[in-house]
Amino acid sequence: MATNDTENNVVKPTNFIQQIVERDLAANKNDGQVQTRFPPEPNGYLHIGHAKSICLNFGLAERNGGACNLRFDDTNPEKEEQEYIESIKQDVEWLGYQWQGEPRFASSYFEQFYQYAIDLINAGKAYVCSLSADDARTYRGTLTEPGRNSPYRERSVEENLALFEQMKQGEFDEGSHVLRAKIDMASPNMNLRDPIIYRIRKVEHHQTGDKWCIYPMYDFAHGLSDAIESITHSICTLEFEDHRPLYDWFLDQLDVPTHPQQIEFARLNLNYTVTSKRKLKQLVDEQIVDGWNDPRMPTIAGMRRRGYTPTAVRNFCEAIGVTKSDGVVDVAMLEHALRDDLNQHAPRAMAVLRPLKVVIENYPEGQVEMLKAPVHPQDDSRGTRELPFAREIYIDQDDFKEQANKKFKRLVLGKEVRLRNAYVIKCDEVIKDESDNIVELRCSYDAETLGKDPEGRKVKGVIHWVTVEHSIPAEVRLYDRLFNDPNPDGHKEADFKDFLNPESLTVLENCRLEPGLATASPQQAYQFEREGYFCLDSKAVKSGQRVFNRTVTLRDSWAKIEKSSES
Repeated sequence: MATNDTENNVVKPTNFIQQIVERDLAANKNDGQVQTRFPPEPNGYLHIGHAKSICLNFGLAERNGGACNLRFDDTNPEKEEQEYIESIKQDVEWLGYQWQGEPRFASSYFEQFYQYAIDLINAGKAYVCSLSADDARTYRGTLTEPGRNSPYRERSVEENLALFEQMKQGEFDEGSHVLRAKIDMASPNMNLRDPIIYRIRKVEHHQTGDKWCIYPMYDFAHGLSDAIESITHSICTLEFEDHRPLYDWFLDQLDVPTHPQQIEFARLNLNYTVTSKRKLKQLVDEQIVDGWNDPRMPTIAGMRRRGYTPTAVRNFCEAIGVTKSDGVVDVAMLEHALRDDLNQHAPRAMAVLRPLKVVIENYPEGQVEMLKAPVHPQDDSRGTRELPFAREIYIDQDDFKEQANKKFKRLVLGKEVRLRNAYVIKCDEVIKDESDNIVELRCSYDAETLGKDPEGRKVKGVIHWVTVEHSIPAEVRLYDRLFNDPNPDGHKEADFKDFLNPESLTVLENCRLEPGLATASPQQAYQFEREGYFCLDSKAVKSGQRVFNRTVTLRDSWAKIEKSSES
């Protein structure tokens, strides 16, 4: 089954949630409306797993003529910051989505939540519990044993109202009292064993200041926020499936505007990746990475800084689909989506990452020749770019060997190679320093070989180059996967940090780039010919540095590593 994307006039594969929405529309459920929301907690930066949720929630609204809210479920001010709110908004916009109206906050509904809590107390369905945290855990029971009623469960409505008001006024210490729903302490579903609705937290809130010293629990606030916003389809990940009876219980007990339908789907699990916010924050706090937007991080901000494109991320999320079954997706699928997009759209450029000087001795001194090269070899409409050519150039150190077998298709002493978009040169002499290191090559060129092979001989190798005089200096950072284990978070007797990849970042200084890259912008991806895809580092630009990040290699080098380890 497929659904029509009218905006792009293409048919996209559907999923089980889209099928539910289509059935609801056909039955005129919710008056034919589709209203979704993306409800992150602002306690960290969003990661690739959140990107899947963003694409799903906003995509459902787009495909079905509905709207999607951006709502911050900000019920835990101790862990929330304005920085996270701003980064989340930027991530959603970068992915190409626009939320309905202004961003919303669960904290905007605190007064309504409080009144709903009063309603539950008045109905005899909530009570103030004064058990200590340790005693509360004991009374709760286990997965195999039912819980026991709190000794405070039968407090009168009047006493509960009075105590709850004192909680609100800040008259009690944190942890001394909580407000609990009165459901069923013998329920096999632990979430229904008189869950906490409100707790005392004498913490200033980033939106409401010091107005409140009691804060609602997520399970209480989340469903009520959905109802207040008239959400029709509340999309959650599978870990909330056991919470759905509680979600529905709150809505059934209270006079709410609507009763949204909660639907669960499998979260995104990527190999070689950790997406726990707590663990990502640990990497940041311990300065193992360069902040939440370190290009090795699976955060959307980190991916953006590394050079990922919104199209690549959206295509990846579309490709992996939406299911009810948990599984692990190969990160190579994400990298393939990225390469596919960059190959189509990234202009080409030449960059010499490990420069080796070459003097073309028979090329006229002082002469500079402007050669033309395609901006994109598969797209003539992109036009051409100019490359200055001169007597002294740089090639990459890896592109030269004094002696080599026939498989080495680059420059060898006494043999020829073609310079990309330029001439055929021959290496005549190698210059070394006192430590026997190669510091310079002396070569000759064939003036008749611009754009054509020399008569009577075929040159197989092609290497890239830049001129000494016109090339611009830069630092290049070669980023790779942050972890070298497919499941860094899955070892009971080892810390996930034990599997950090020591080669996840290689910094190359004194690289030389073709002069056109002097005007590069951080959002523009380039294919450095024969090297990979790169972009200007946005963080370095702010400090006046010229730093290029490797977004992804031209080919999947990890596939070879994994294959060799299996054999």
